[in-house]
Amino acid sequence: MENIQLIIDGKEIVVPADSTILEAARMAGINIPTLCWLREINEIGACRMCVVEVSGEPELVTSCVTKAANGMVVQTHSHRVMESRVNTLKLLVSNHERSCLSCIRSGKCELQALCKEYGVEDESFYDGQRELFDLDQSAPHMIRDNNKCILCRRCVSVCEHVQDIGAIGNNGRGFDSYIGSAFDLGLGETSCVKCGQCIAVCPTGALYEKDSTAEVFAAIANPKKHVIVQTAPSVRAAFGECFGLPVGTDTEGKMVAALRKLGFDEVFDTNFGADLTIVEEANEFIQRVLNDGPLPLITSCSPGWVDYCEHYYPEMLHNLSSCKSPQQMFGAVIKTYYAEKKKIDPKNIIVVSIMPCTAKKYEIGREDQSAAGVPDVDYALTTRELGRMVERKGINFFDLDNEGFDEPLGLSTGAAALFGATGGVMEAALRTAAEKMTGEELKNLEFSDVRGLDGIKEAAYKIGGQHVKVAIASGLGNARKLMEAIKAGEAAYDFVEVMACPGGCVNGGGQPQVPASVRNFTDVSAQRASVLYKLDEQKELRKSHDNPVIQEIYKTYLEKPGSEKAHRILHTSYHKRTSVV
Repeated sequence: MENIQLIIDGKEIVVPADSTILEAARMAGINIPTLCWLREINEIGACRMCVVEVSGEPELVTSCVTKAANGMVVQTHSHRVMESRVNTLKLLVSNHERSCLSCIRSGKCELQALCKEYGVEDESFYDGQRELFDLDQSAPHMIRDNNKCILCRRCVSVCEHVQDIGAIGNNGRGFDSYIGSAFDLGLGETSCVKCGQCIAVCPTGALYEKDSTAEVFAAIANPKKHVIVQTAPSVRAAFGECFGLPVGTDTEGKMVAALRKLGFDEVFDTNFGADLTIVEEANEFIQRVLNDGPLPLITSCSPGWVDYCEHYYPEMLHNLSSCKSPQQMFGAVIKTYYAEKKKIDPKNIIVVSIMPCTAKKYEIGREDQSAAGVPDVDYALTTRELGRMVERKGINFFDLDNEGFDEPLGLSTGAAALFGATGGVMEAALRTAAEKMTGEELKNLEFSDVRGLDGIKEAAYKIGGQHVKVAIASGLGNARKLMEAIKAGEAAYDFVEVMACPGGCVNGGGQPQVPASVRNFTDVSAQRASVLYKLDEQKELRKSHDNPVIQEIYKTYLEKPGSEKAHRILHTSYHKRTSVV
């Protein structure tokens, strides 16, 4: 590719010819502030924070959408530029509810950080007209507060261009513009699939998950309740970010220690549920292959994907695995097997899950998720909520020693750890399915073709006498492309994995938010996923069916994979969903 040369802040730099000024500055180590820009997702030049001065141009230009040109001379922090940014921030703040002390994003808000950086404290425009909005609390997983929205449209773009749903958009014009749904419906009345990707990219406190921490604290304090916590694989790969640790830090040991200090009666691992899911799902796949069942078998562990399938592809619901997700399987085992072993009434057991996913808040209330006649899981908290609990309890995260999960339901294999990364469920399932179908020990455990962050991946394997073709879709926009190809007969697969969030659970809507200044230039998903791959490599047991506790539960309680009892406790059902928009 042809290169060009330009001068930015007196520094001569050479960049590819298709670079924007913003990208060129970044390559030179020069930071230009942004609020609306997300690389390849929301490149609209709306917020005006990234304006720069270009010699020969009478007006300031937005660096995020203006191409760099050969010989261009740019100033990124001239007096004129700085004055413009200050006025932009004052105007944004003038229509913003400034309840910073109690805001869920205080200290981690991109608007707040820029106001501090540029010294915006006065109320120059604050006495003018303001728009006031009621909170939208109609969705089961999140709250929308348009009083804190700055109309950056990041949420709109990720919903439309990445997830291909478009449940929200820009309503009204000019000063009357606001982000909302069609016909001013509440988000809970739309086809929103609760993935939380809009929350993940919001720069302020306008979007946030429904907080259940008060209810969990109350349950822990209730002596009549036996409160158990489980943690998803990808939480340990991101939890440290709540306390300022670098992206990609493994904090499993400190996380377990923090959970014990919070007062949970048992600290278990959702990875155990993931191992159980794989054993059931691999059996389901083998049975479908041997008995001409509906193929492809499509994974069902991502509730955002399941909800999406119920809304948009109800004709393919018979392809979904009937297996509950690891979160729900774990809860079902606790309220049945564990309750019987401990002689505790399931009604007195509270199961709390720590998840990277806001859709898990919706999943716990779905139909057919109550194996013992009570909800399998009582509360689903995001990684962020756990971080807030630790802070409120006055626990010094950095002073904690590493601790291990409680036995026996804290024991898991390397295969289970992979669940948090796109392709991980497929790889874990293939390890078990291959050995079960061939009756031989698998020598090479890495199915490298299903790894990586490409939106759609394909691979083919010869397992015994069967040729197995698989596909993986990451993000719902890619899921739609894959489903359409399958429906049209343009692609045929035996096994398909779909994760609602791009990159998988490591990039879930409940993970610690990463500012755009990092998100745009760092592969956050890859760095978090690397933690899970390392955990897999370090495990002595790396195949789900080798988990001795799983083997014991089948021997003494569930009988065998796919048994009537296993189906009653570990499997679920699906239904066509409808919405106005």
